[in-house]
Amino acid sequence: MVYRLDKALYGLKQAPRAWNKKIDAFFVEHSFKKCSVEYGLYVKHCEGKNLLLVCLYVDDLLITGDSIHDIDKLKVLLKSEFEMTDLGKVAYFLGMQFHYTDKGVLLHQGKYVREVLGRFKMSDCNPSRTPAEVIQKFDSTVEERVDATEYKQLVGSLRYLCNSRPDICYAVGVLSRFMSEPQKSHLLAAKRVLRYVKGTSDLGIWFPMYGGQGNVDLYGFSDSDWCGDKLDRRSTTGYLFMFQGAPISWVSKKQPVVALSSCEAEYIAGCYAACQAAWLSALLTELGVQLEGSVCLRIDNKSTINLAKNPVAHGRSKHIETRFHFIREQVEKGRLKLVHCGTLDQVADLLTKAVKGDQFEKLRQECDVVSIADI
Repeated sequence: MVYRLDKALYGLKQAPRAWNKKIDAFFVEHSFKKCSVEYGLYVKHCEGKNLLLVCLYVDDLLITGDSIHDIDKLKVLLKSEFEMTDLGKVAYFLGMQFHYTDKGVLLHQGKYVREVLGRFKMSDCNPSRTPAEVIQKFDSTVEERVDATEYKQLVGSLRYLCNSRPDICYAVGVLSRFMSEPQKSHLLAAKRVLRYVKGTSDLGIWFPMYGGQGNVDLYGFSDSDWCGDKLDRRSTTGYLFMFQGAPISWVSKKQPVVALSSCEAEYIAGCYAACQAAWLSALLTELGVQLEGSVCLRIDNKSTINLAKNPVAHGRSKHIETRFHFIREQVEKGRLKLVHCGTLDQVADLLTKAVKGDQFEKLRQECDVVSIADI
């Protein structure tokens, strides 16, 4: 279980920097270790191999661990040192809701979705099956301009929803490219995303209960859409990492360079995924989680896998910027294992392109985005 403590009035009397120093000193004094790869996370290994975690966000604390006794003991210590309010088991935090069952926890933003729909007068709209049209590609055609402020507010609201909805990340990412001069087609596409979330407001990320037996599994999917942007011909990177069957990290982002081939675009996407895999591995190590072997990264392009594994292919990659060869280094050191997967099973397709209805729903299910009714 995760419990929430609110710092209440203390933050209004002290500058944030002073508060951070004081809370750091408190946790160090009580044998906590500050995570070196994730700011605001404190870790303590208690007696009996019990783990105690504290996540700090401004003036809120989230506490979780293996032992209720250790959690209650920490609460008493915090209340004796600071002016705190115990809000109990976390059910709502920063617009995110937690639905608990005997089988696990569903993280969703249903309340936030309803607020956004009401704000933009879309509460009674007709739902859409997918967030984006497959054939829609924005080009340089000049159309009727729309209110940039309203458009930014709409896209900004959708971007925050991406924290629990990887299925809309690609569509929202594309819309984010037109913040400065939005046109009517961009606004209509943004409202389509709203229509989609209207029909799927109860969807969220499912975190199944771990029984403490079996191997701890971290694996990822990496994909790209070669030259998907018609304006500058840059590709879109997409990756998603699953931990014990639940999505914990995902990205949909336009690449900073123009790729000369689909192989190169996939190679660049794989490099970004390799960087994220290295960070996730470091984070899990600090939490005391031991992975079985290297992190498995699934790519649907065999040429990319060969390029990362085989130094003989250097002639085909010498024009690629040096920073994108990080993936080859990780493979050589055995920290990353590249595995080919079929295109139809490439979950990261959701993050790089608009997908047709049936395939979209299949991939959404595979990345464990489910509704409350399904659990």
